Amino acid sequence: MNAPLPTDVLRQHLIDPEICIRCNTCEETCPQDAITHDSRNYVVDAATCNACMACIAPCPTGAIDNWRLVARTAPFTTDAQLLWDVLPADAPLDLEPATSPPTVPADAPLPPAGGASEAVALAPPDSAAARAVFDRSPGATVPPWSASHPYVNLYTQRAPIVATVTGNVRVTDSDTASDTHHIVLDFGATPFPVLEGQSIGIVPPGVDADGRPHFARQYSVASPRDGERPGYNNVAITVKRVAADYDGRPVRGVCSHYLCDLAKGDTVQVIGPFGNTFLMPNHPGAHLLMICTGTGSAPMRAMTERRRRRRDQETGRLMLFFGARTERELPYFGPLMSLPKDFIDINLAYSRTPGAPRRYVQDAMRERAADVAALVADPQAFVYVCGLKGMEAGVLDALRDIADAHGLDWPTLWSRLKSEGRLHFETY
Repeated sequence: MNAPLPTDVLRQHLIDPEICIRCNTCEETCPQDAITHDSRNYVVDAATCNACMACIAPCPTGAIDNWRLVARTAPFTTDAQLLWDVLPADAPLDLEPATSPPTVPADAPLPPAGGASEAVALAPPDSAAARAVFDRSPGATVPPWSASHPYVNLYTQRAPIVATVTGNVRVTDSDTASDTHHIVLDFGATPFPVLEGQSIGIVPPGVDADGRPHFARQYSVASPRDGERPGYNNVAITVKRVAADYDGRPVRGVCSHYLCDLAKGDTVQVIGPFGNTFLMPNHPGAHLLMICTGTGSAPMRAMTERRRRRRDQETGRLMLFFGARTERELPYFGPLMSLPKDFIDINLAYSRTPGAPRRYVQDAMRERAADVAALVADPQAFVYVCGLKGMEAGVLDALRDIADAHGLDWPTLWSRLKSEGRLHFETY
C-alpha cells in the first residue's frame, strides 16, 4: 500500500543530466513552471513542483522520471542541479542537510497529495490532472496503435557507441546559405535498433566555455529501420550548419559545424536512440500526412523510404507538405522530385522566392483543403509535423480552418487525433 511518507521527507523530482537531450519538452509541458534551465542543464525547483506528472510522458528519453527521498528542509537546490554532469549516486536518507543524494527504495511509498510545495501522489493516466495536461498538448503523447516497439536509451553520454562516417553529402545547392548535409553513420557489429521517427544524440568533442565536456545534440533519424543501405547497421541524419541564432545573430553551432565537416572514415560518439511516440503505424492501409520545414524533413524521409521499400505491401496514401526559403534551399529536392507521383502527393511551399509572395506550408495545406480534410477525418490517417517550433500554431490554425470549412467538429476531431496517437509534433 502507498502509506504516507513522514512529514519531514520529500520525494524530490530530478532530471538526469546524462540522459537529458535538452529538447525543452519538459519545461514547455510543466503547468507549474517548476522546470528551468541554463545553457547546459534542465532542473526542477522542489518548492514549485507538485509531482503532477505532466512532464513524464512527453519526455523522449525518460531523463525526467527520476526521484530521490530527501529531508524536506534541505532538498537539492536548482543551483546545485545546474552543476551536475550526472545524477548523483544514491545515499542513505538521514534527514540531515542534503549534501549527497538519498536512497530511493524500490518499494518507496508515494506521498499524500498536497499543495505546490508539498510532495503529492502520482497522478494516474486517467486523472483529471493528466487529462488537463493532455488537452494543452498540441499533439499526441501516445504512439499509433500499430507502431513497432521502440528501444530507447541503449547508449548514454557516459557509455556512448562509436559510429563510423560512411557518407557526408550536402543536400542543398552549394551557393545557398543553407548548408545542409545528409550524413550516414555505421555502427559495425554493435546493435543499434532504431525506428522511423526516433532520434539520436551526437556528442561533439571538446569542452564548453566552462571547461566541461559538451553535452549531446539531438538529431532525427532520416533513414528507415533497415538502414540507409538496406540490410546494413547504419543510420542517416540531416544536419544544417548553424551560423546564426533565432534572432539572426552570428553564432557557430558546436555540433552542426563538427558534423558537417566530418569526412568518410571519421568516428563519432552516439547516444540513444530516443523517442517512443513520434512513430509511424505498421498496419497496411494507414495514410500518412506529413508536414515539415527544412531539416524537419528527416523523419519524413525515413517514413517515406520505409513505405517506398514496402510499396507492394502498403496501400495507404502519402501526402507531404514541405517548406523552405527557396527551391535551392530545400533539402533532398532532387531525390524528392524523382519519387513516383502515384506513390506520394508532394506539395512544396517557398517563403523567400524572389519576386513571389511568401508562401508557407499552412498556405499549401489550405490550397489542398478538401484532400487534407478527407485525410484527417479518416481514422486510418496519421499526421506528422516536424520543424521549427513556430510552425505549430500555423499548422494547427490551418487544420482547424480546414475542418470547419468541411463540416468537421475540430475540437472533437483534435481530441480524437491526440487520444488515438494520430497527430504528432516534433518541433524545436
